[in-house]
Amino acid sequence: MDSERVERRLTAIFAADVVGYSRLMGGDEVGTLNALKAVRREFANPVIAAHHGRVVKTTGDGILIEFQSVVDAVACAVAIQRGMVSRNAGVPEDKRIVFRVGINVGDIIIDEGDIFGDGVNIAARLEAICEPGGVCISRAARNQIRDKLTFPFADLGEHSVKNIARPVRAFGLTAAAIAALPEQSLPRSAISAEATPAEPKRLALPDKPSLAVLPFQNMSGDPEQEYFADGIVEDIITALSRIKWFFVIARNSSFTYKGRPVNVQQVGRELGVRYVLEGSVRKSVGRVRITGQLVEAASGNHIWADRFDGELADVFDLQDRVTTSVVAAIEPSLRLAEIERAERKPTDKLDAYDCYLRALPLFYSLTREGVSKALEVLGRAIQIDPRFALAKALAARCYAWRDPHGWAADSEAERAEAVRLARGAVDIAGDDPSVLWMAGFALWQLRVDLDGAIDLYDRALALNPNSTQALALRGWALATAGRADEAIELLRQATRLSPFDPEAFFTMSAMGCAHLMAGRFAEALEWTRRALRERPTFGPALRFHAVSLAGLGQLDAARETVSRLLQLEPNLTISVLRERVPISDPRLMASFLEGLRKAGLPE
Repeated sequence: MDSERVERRLTAIFAADVVGYSRLMGGDEVGTLNALKAVRREFANPVIAAHHGRVVKTTGDGILIEFQSVVDAVACAVAIQRGMVSRNAGVPEDKRIVFRVGINVGDIIIDEGDIFGDGVNIAARLEAICEPGGVCISRAARNQIRDKLTFPFADLGEHSVKNIARPVRAFGLTAAAIAALPEQSLPRSAISAEATPAEPKRLALPDKPSLAVLPFQNMSGDPEQEYFADGIVEDIITALSRIKWFFVIARNSSFTYKGRPVNVQQVGRELGVRYVLEGSVRKSVGRVRITGQLVEAASGNHIWADRFDGELADVFDLQDRVTTSVVAAIEPSLRLAEIERAERKPTDKLDAYDCYLRALPLFYSLTREGVSKALEVLGRAIQIDPRFALAKALAARCYAWRDPHGWAADSEAERAEAVRLARGAVDIAGDDPSVLWMAGFALWQLRVDLDGAIDLYDRALALNPNSTQALALRGWALATAGRADEAIELLRQATRLSPFDPEAFFTMSAMGCAHLMAGRFAEALEWTRRALRERPTFGPALRFHAVSLAGLGQLDAARETVSRLLQLEPNLTISVLRERVPISDPRLMASFLEGLRKAGLPE
């Protein structure tokens, strides 16, 4: 928390926990956890949203919520406690989820979306002395609702509570008193929310990953910073829209949520999206901090989160950096989330896109069996949708990977099929960056058209400058053409944009290749070590590693690396690699093969 300036505001704080949580977990850990998640997802979260609450955080059995109105906070608490009685009907007593709620009005400190201070602590202490199924509020809260809500809170007297200097006057509403409340005494919001709210009409989810970027919250208390927060969101929406396999909600729809307390489940339902990106902007003494998090709307699971700090003087540079970093980080994170989703679907329910998603991890196994199975699944995708360009491009990539490893039963036929699929995919979707760089990989790896491959990479980057795959592949192609320094700059950019990408081993291997082609063996060795830590069986990294060791005179280690390589590919020879490796510069090819020869690879 920055010491130069502390942000405060007066708010209503709602703290709740589950009665006997440790006992419930001890009796049935998985069942209790699932039951609590269901209560939050199906009941509590919609009720909180209906009463304009903002969930600050959940901690195991606890939840902390902020309300702008204490009337909303108390009405929400009563609605939840009344509704839980209905939900627990028929549930054995030793398995029931029962809440205690404490509510206070007080001054809070805000930091990165979390709230702190005595106002929060008092709400937590009131929750601790509350009866199961009841609501306990402070005198400050009681004074604000006195003429607005007629709930019969009993005066519980003063309580000395931990870490609070003065005694706290508490007022309680028991579970029995809540159950006996006549409907006419309840505000309309509590009546409509006390039972599980009716499910609103859902928009059908698109057939590709769908995403809404919500307006970032301005945590600075400075209205002048609204333009900056809004500008970041608009740039992120524009950049994400360039990724053709994303369905991104337009800015005008996303910004209808500006200034409104919402939860991601509600956004997912109303906009028909699977994922929601939210964040905040906070300025303090010449510096800006931006946080972002990507959430799966239906489950509330966090897919990705990060924060960015910079000088306010470089505000537009920081805005660009945040945009590129967020977009580059989201693409691989979303890809993994989509793969996991597809793998959970029954095989008889798969559509073309699900087949494509299932093929991705099979390809990235980089094994003979995995790539072969990927081709089978992609064949199903293309059969379902003959114009599915992404599936055709990935199939071309699979064939291009099989050929240099000697896995093809008929090399010439598979090479021709790879080129046909690659060019066909580009004809169908020449404006899809992923299609372009995958087709480029096939042309480059098969040594069909190096200049054409680089052109496809350039077209992909023109459409999506943040494509780490296109950057890495262009860097690798330039390195093998003798343009190592240009390659290294591209590869550094790819690494900087997506440092936690699951395909990082590929970029690291390319960096090792670039340094190796420039004769910088020590630097090459460092990068190949990093690549092999990520993927110990990646053949190109092992080859570059062996040549780097040989170049440094570490022949024993180089021979050991070649032995590992031959365990993976027993028939590998110098002659095979001469025909297989896409190094277009003859001088570099000769040097590369000589290094492998020194390392003990047979002719």
